[in-house]
Amino acid sequence: MAGPRQDQGIAQPTDPAADFYDVVVLGAGPVGQNAADRARAERLSVAVVERELVGGECSYWACVPSKALLRPVVAVADAGRVDGARQAITGSISTQGVFGRRDRYVTDWDDTGQADWVAGIGATLVRGHGRLDGPRKVTVTTPSGDAVGLTARHAVVICTGSRPALPGLPGIAEVRPWTNRHATDSSSVPGRLAVVGAGGVGVEMACAWQGLGASVILLARGSQLLPRMEPFVGEFVGRGLIDSGVDVRTDVSVTRLRRLGADGPVTLELDDGSDLEVDEVLFATGRAPLTDDIGLETLGLSPGSWLDVDDTCRVRAIDEGWLYACGDVNHRALLTHEGKYQARIAGAAIGARATGRSLDTSPWGLHATTADHHAVPQVFFTDPEAAAVGLTAEQAQQAGHRVRAVDVEIGDVVTGAYLYADGDAGRARMVVDLDHGYLLGVTFVGPGVAELLYSATIAVAGQVPIDRLWHAVPCFPTISEVWLRLLEAYRDSDTGT
Repeated sequence: MAGPRQDQGIAQPTDPAADFYDVVVLGAGPVGQNAADRARAERLSVAVVERELVGGECSYWACVPSKALLRPVVAVADAGRVDGARQAITGSISTQGVFGRRDRYVTDWDDTGQADWVAGIGATLVRGHGRLDGPRKVTVTTPSGDAVGLTARHAVVICTGSRPALPGLPGIAEVRPWTNRHATDSSSVPGRLAVVGAGGVGVEMACAWQGLGASVILLARGSQLLPRMEPFVGEFVGRGLIDSGVDVRTDVSVTRLRRLGADGPVTLELDDGSDLEVDEVLFATGRAPLTDDIGLETLGLSPGSWLDVDDTCRVRAIDEGWLYACGDVNHRALLTHEGKYQARIAGAAIGARATGRSLDTSPWGLHATTADHHAVPQVFFTDPEAAAVGLTAEQAQQAGHRVRAVDVEIGDVVTGAYLYADGDAGRARMVVDLDHGYLLGVTFVGPGVAELLYSATIAVAGQVPIDRLWHAVPCFPTISEVWLRLLEAYRDSDTGT
């Protein structure tokens, strides 16, 4: 398997004064790319600094490769739920075919195309490790060891993302556990894989590697899978994992690890006193900000800390207002699409401030990341899929809203769902603000529900009244008819029928 390229050179500025830019962006993942693109749209000069691959974690070790691994697994499962198609399934998944497809979608870890895109928008790409060096200044150590100094006239935007947060367990360093990177760029299937953690990465990778032929044990510290979603989501996803062969264990923690020899089996000691032997162990136990070595101390900030920002993504701790942070580093929503949204807002705000234009930072204004607070969408591509936007019923109640949660069983009442898959099982919930008559949150779990989420996001972000949603007619027979069933259930609960 091809590894990440480390030999790319630095794109040197041609203008003698080009060490001065209007905006300097640290990190060329999707978030940094969006920040650069929006700043260029504001006619500002931009330098983008990247120490690894242009395209970042999402393109090479997270969103893209994980979904490339998952799609064949779920496609086979979908076919198995349709009589007639089920009989056409013979043999097992071709792991080499899956890994080859994954490699194509990560372009064999070659970032030439994305680097060309950065150049195409008129930004300067500077390869190397960038560190803040006082107000508005960034020093980049290039792959050759040279130092390049950059100065920002208007803004430095930190888009450096996050890294896996490993627990400080005895033996963990010696075991050399998988993280999301190992789980998405590996091209051999372990016989036995333990997945520690039941959040998005944990359940997705358990689904993928079980489907690719590993014997997977999922260890959840709590009683619920996907604990930040509605409780029923974890129940459906857990049943799906169990049906696929995953050994799902809840309310269990790892206390110690050890590996036999350099490449031998791994033993996990559990808090119930038992031992578990596997070939590899994946820790999916959270993320930490990649801010420990970017020079925050030169600004009086703590290295390795999350960065608190306002709704224009400006770092609150810097009074002069030139430092911004978008994406994972601000800890608002560790999701690529939400970071890209923040970057678009921040780029527009930087442009307005640079040219002296007034900002609209009112809720849902052009320069306010209001969706971070009210309409964050998330999808997990497990079997079944899980998708949600906005608040859960419990979160809405804790926030002081007077709400009604309305549920429907998708496979029982939606014709399109049981045409999509025989015996389709799933559930949908909408959380209605009773005082305002619009939705605070929507959740779906079931086969093929991910594509329903954008309509839900529009309804929540747009605060579309329930009465108006009655006039959004879903096509028959599609799974989107679940919206009609939800609205009917709400009406019936309102009238007591």
